[in-house]
Order: sequence, then structure tokens, then C-alpha cells
Amino acid sequence: MFCEKAMELVRELHRAPEGQLPAFNDGLRQVLEEMKALYEQNQSDVNEAKSGGRGDLIPTIKFRHCSLLRNRRCTVAYLYDRLLRIRALRWEYGSVLPNALRFHMSAEEMEWFNHYKKSLATYMRSLGGDEGLDITQDMKPPKSLYIEVRCLKDYGEFEVDDGTSVLLKKNSQHFLPRWKCEQLIRQGILEHVLS
Repeated sequence: MFCEKAMELVRELHRAPEGQLPAFNDGLRQVLEEMKALYEQNQSDVNEAKSGGRGDLIPTIKFRHCSLLRNRRCTVAYLYDRLLRIRALRWEYGSVLPNALRFHMSAEEMEWFNHYKKSLATYMRSLGGDEGLDITQDMKPPKSLYIEVRCLKDYGEFEVDDGTSVLLKKNSQHFLPRWKCEQLIRQGILEHVLS
């Protein structure tokens, strides 16, 4: 008791590698139950101290109150860090998350992700005139406009800007525009061949 579960939540996030999202587990519910129990104990002790004039309960009340505040800080830090990681996943993987990552998210986090995704899409449509501007492309400045890529999975037809179609079959290599390939590289369909 007294903040151990809350500290474990924070440690769990700290241990997770950057860019990874640990599974949303039962720990948060346990912290909230602990907080509810501490609050109820404090309420009964405060009522007893007021009505019975028991001043010896005040240090215990203050200790429980400090535990409540620490649990709240740890819980808010845990949830905020998870949201930052989920936001970073949108930039890394695009608007469709892999199933393995979605499995680690709660329903509320999925809802937040969808709202963030829609807000970002609305913002990108408002930029750059009629077509909009995809600000998730070219996260790093490109050295060349075309890159050589190898297909890791069968994908099918892929249309390039000039209207030509390229058949992306497993283990085939192509020389394609960088900005058309970046999303497929992030999704694990293509691999940038460094020569």
C-alpha cells in the first residue's frame, strides 16, 4: 500500500524502450482502488477528529493525504506519458496502427488516438491549397528524391505520380519516389536498400 502500485506503473513505463507502448494493465485500477480506500479512511478519521476532538489522528490524516497526492501525481504522469507515446506512434506508423500496438491500448486510448488522427488530418488538409500537405512525410530531410527499395511482402499494384503502375512482389527491388514510399516503409511493406 501507500504508493507502491503507482510507483510500479511509472517504473514500468520507464523500463519500456522509447517508441514502445507497454500493455495497459490492471495496475491503474488497483491504484484507484487504493486511493478510494485512503480517502474513505481519511474521511472517517477527519469526522472522528472533529467530533471527538482527537488531535492524535492529524499526523495519520496528513500522511494519507500525502499518499493520495503522490498517487495522483504518479497516475497523471503515467497517463500523460502513455498519451505522448501514442501521439508519437501516429507520426511513426501513420493513421493505421499495427494490431500488436492496438492490443496494448485501452478503449479510451484508442478513442483519443482516433480523435488525434482526425485532428491532424483536418490540419493537414487546411495546408497547401486544394490537395493539402502531408506533414508526416519526410521526417528527416531527404538526400535524394528517389530511393531504391526492396519489397518485403506481396503488396500488389502501386501507382506512381506519372501514372505508371509498379507491381510490388516479395523480394522485388524498385527505384521509386521517396515521398511515395515512406508510408510503406514505416508499415514494413518496403525496405530502403542502402548501397
